Amino acid sequence: MFEFDQYLGFLAFLTILTIGFWLMIFLLTFVIPYWIGGSLIENFKLRKEAKRKEREEA
Repeated sequence: MFEFDQYLGFLAFLTILTIGFWLMIFLLTFVIPYWIGGSLIENFKLRKEAKRKEREEA
């Protein structure tokens, strides 16, 4: 059915496909929400700091 080099190529393909699948799951469930959440928190802190400085000047 398969020769040995075709079998190794098929295993390499499955490995790369599986790594890509789990990388996509990891990025969509952890990295991107972490990035968005951190950005929102940082923007909130910057706005709070700007309001505090504005009140001190007035």
